[in-house]
Amino acid sequence: MTIEKKVRNFKTKYKEGFTQDEINTLLGDFPDLDLNKFYNALKAVTGIFVKGKMIVYRSDIVTALHCGIEKRDLRSYEWD
Repeated sequence: MTIEKKVRNFKTKYKEGFTQDEINTLLGDFPDLDLNKFYNALKAVTGIFVKGKMIVYRSDIVTALHCGIEKRDLRSYEWD
């Protein structure tokens, strides 16, 4: 299964994206992920607040996962 499909099919409470708890659960499926690269990629994202919780868009999770798996920084064209 591709990263995109995994993220798209991951059951989240809010259709817009992931809460931090959901991100933590998803990360369990990627034990070799470079967490520093993953979270550095998320520093450059926009999100929304729903009921006081920050929601990270699915597309940003996909990009951050690619950064963490490939152990690289966010590329300029990946900024939103």
